Amino acid sequence: MKRTFVLFCLIAPLLAALATQGQQARWIWYPGDYDIWLSNKFQNRRTERGTFLPVFWKMDSHYVLMDFHKIIQLQQPEDLDIAVEGEYQVKLDGKLLEGKPDRVTIPAGKHKINIKVFSQATVPAIYVKGKTIVSDSSWLVTFEDKEWIDETGKASDVSATRWLQADFSSFADPDQLPSAYRLPVRPEFARTTQVNGNSRLVDFGKETFGFVVLHGLSGNGKLSIYYGESKEEALSEQRAETLDRLIVNLPGKRDSIMPLSKAFRYVNIVTDNNVSLDSVSMLFEYADIPDKGSFTCNDATINQIYDVAKYTLHLCSREFFIDGIKRDRWIWSGDAYQSNLMNYYLMNDNESVTRTLYALRGKDPVTSHINTIMDYTFYWFLGIYDYYLYTGDKHFMRQNYDRMKSLADYVLGRRNKDGLLAGLPGDWIFIDWAAGLSKEGEVSFEQLLFARSLEALSICADLVGDAEGAVRYKSLAADLKQKLFAIYWNDDKKALVHSRVHGRPTENVTRYANMFAIFFGYFSPEQQQAVKTSVLLNDRIPKITTPYMRFYELEALCAMGEQNYVLNEMKNYWGGMLKLGATSFWEEYDPSKKGVEHYAMYGRDFGKSLCHAWGASPIYLLGKYYLGVKPLTAGYATYVIEPVLGGLQWMQGKVPVPGGEIDLYVSTREVKVKAPFGQGTLRIRSKTKPSGIEVNAVAKAGNWYEIPVAPGRDYVVKYTAMP
Repeated sequence: MKRTFVLFCLIAPLLAALATQGQQARWIWYPGDYDIWLSNKFQNRRTERGTFLPVFWKMDSHYVLMDFHKIIQLQQPEDLDIAVEGEYQVKLDGKLLEGKPDRVTIPAGKHKINIKVFSQATVPAIYVKGKTIVSDSSWLVTFEDKEWIDETGKASDVSATRWLQADFSSFADPDQLPSAYRLPVRPEFARTTQVNGNSRLVDFGKETFGFVVLHGLSGNGKLSIYYGESKEEALSEQRAETLDRLIVNLPGKRDSIMPLSKAFRYVNIVTDNNVSLDSVSMLFEYADIPDKGSFTCNDATINQIYDVAKYTLHLCSREFFIDGIKRDRWIWSGDAYQSNLMNYYLMNDNESVTRTLYALRGKDPVTSHINTIMDYTFYWFLGIYDYYLYTGDKHFMRQNYDRMKSLADYVLGRRNKDGLLAGLPGDWIFIDWAAGLSKEGEVSFEQLLFARSLEALSICADLVGDAEGAVRYKSLAADLKQKLFAIYWNDDKKALVHSRVHGRPTENVTRYANMFAIFFGYFSPEQQQAVKTSVLLNDRIPKITTPYMRFYELEALCAMGEQNYVLNEMKNYWGGMLKLGATSFWEEYDPSKKGVEHYAMYGRDFGKSLCHAWGASPIYLLGKYYLGVKPLTAGYATYVIEPVLGGLQWMQGKVPVPGGEIDLYVSTREVKVKAPFGQGTLRIRSKTKPSGIEVNAVAKAGNWYEIPVAPGRDYVVKYTAMP
C-alpha cells in the first residue's frame, strides 16, 4: 500500500485535548512558545571535550508579554484559583483588579476575564481552576492586543488582534511550574570496574544516558572523566568526544553528581595520586513514555533487532525527539521525521511529536531552511501532515497553518527562473552522508520532496478552510511534478537521474529520488517495476550505508511487496551491528570497515554516534509493512491491515491507534485481529477463501481477499497463505 495523500471524507473526532478537559486544569501558554523556550535550554547543553557548542542555526525566543482571556457564562458565582509564571494583572469585564490576586470571585452571568503576563526569563503561563472553569485550550491568547486609549479614556476595540487557542502540556499541578520541568532519573550501577593505577574503567553493560555519580570522593587534586560509547573511546584521553574535569578539595568523603547528563557505556576516571573514590554509579535520565505497540515473531534475530531498536528510540526520545545522545543532542528535522513515524508504531506519544515540530519551526520571519537544510524544511511539512493522518488532530494543523504558509513562501521565493530549487548561499543540501554525493545544480531529490510538501500544503489548506490556498498549492505541486518527470526521467536508465547541472540532466543515477517516488506513488506501475530492477536491486548503483536512508530504501521495497528480501536485509544490516556488540543502533554502518574504523566519522576517531534515532527504523517497517497496519483517513477513522509474513512462520504485535491498540496475530494458517476503533479492512492473500465466525471475505484479483473489521470484536480468520 503506497503512502498516499487522500482527501478525507471521514474525520476522526478531535483529540481530548481539544474538548473540555474534564475539569482538569493545566498550565497554558501561547502555542509553541514553551516548546521553543525549552528547546533553547535543551539544545544549548551540548559540549565537546568540555567546551560549550551551540546550534548552527537561528534560535527564536518566546513572546515575553501575553494576554490570556476567556468569556464565561455562569449560573452561580464561582471562585477561581490563579497561579502564574511571571508578573501579571487580572481584569474582569475590562476592570483592573487590585494587586496580584490568586483567587477571584466571578459573579453569576456573562463575564470576560483577562490575565496579562510578562516574563522575560520564562514563558508567560497561567493556571486557573474553579468548579466549572479551568485553564485549557478553550482560552484565547495573543501577544499583540492592538489596543489604545483615546483622549476621553475610552479604550479601542481589539478587532485587529489575532487570537489563537492556548496550548498546554501535561502539567496539571499549580505548584509544578513549567519552567521547573525535568526528566526523571533512576539509579543504575556498573556491571564491571577495572582499576589500573590511577585509572578506573567502569562498564555499565550497554549504551546509556545520564549523570555519573562518584561515591566516597575525597582528597586534594584533579579528577578527569572520559566518556565512551566504546571502550576505546573512554580509554582515549586525547580523543574522547566528551569529558568532565574536577578540582577536588575534600577533607572527608563525599558523593558528587556530574552537572550534565551524557551518553556512554564506559567511563574512564583518571585521578591524581592524592584523590580517591570508593565506587561509581549513575542516575539514568529518561523520558517516561510507555510502549503501546509491540512486535514478536518466530525469528530470534528479528526479535533482538526490534528490542534494540526500541531501546535506541527511547534513548533518543528526551524532552524532544533528537538525533543521537552523545554528540549533537539537537533537534534535526530529518531525524525527527523518522522518529515521529516510529513513534506512531511504538509509543504513539502525541506530545513528543508536537513539541518537536513546534521547536523545529520556530517563529517568523523565516531567514533560512529548517536546520539550514533544504530537505529538512520539506520533512517538517510532511511531518505536520503525517501527524494529522495518524492522530486526527486538525487543531494542531490549524494552529500552525500560518507558519506553514510563511515557510512555503520562503521556499517559493528561492526558485530559479525555471521554477526549480538549487542550493543558494546559506542552503545546505544534505540528502545523506555519502562519499562523493553531488549537491551541484538542481537535485531531483529536492524537487521531489518539495512537490510532496506542496501536496501536503494543499490538503492542509483545504482542511483549515483556505480554499484559495488549496487550489494554489495543488497547482504548484502538479506543475513541479510535471517538470520532475520531464527533466529527470531517463528512459534508457529506467530511472530518475540525480541532478540537472547548467541546464542539462546528468547521467548520474542514485537511489534517493527513485525510492521516495515509489512510496509517494509518483511512478506508473511499469516505471515502478523498472526502477526496482534498475536502481533498488542494482549493485552498480552506489549503496546506502546510513540507517537514515536505509529506512526509505527498505520502505520502497516493502511498498512493492519485497518483504522477504527486506527481512534478510534487516538481519544482515542491523544484525551486523549486533554481531559487533552494538547495544543500540548507530548513525552509520559500513560492513566493509574493521575494528575501530567503525567508530570514526567527520574526520574524528570517535565522531560517530553509536545511538542514533534513525537507526531504529525496524520499528516502523515491522509495524507498517509486516503487521501491515496503516491509516487510510485521519486518526484511523478508516484503516487497512495487510499483514505480510515475508518469510516468517508467525508474528504478533500491537499497533497503537486513538483509543487503544490494534491487536494482531498472523501465521501461515490463521489471522487473529481485534481493533478498538474505526472501520478497518483486513487484506490477505490466500489459496482458499478465508473463513471464520462473522468473517465476510470478499474476493479480489490475484487471490486477495478483503474482510471488514468492526471495532470491539475478536476475529479469527482461517486461510492458506500464498508462498
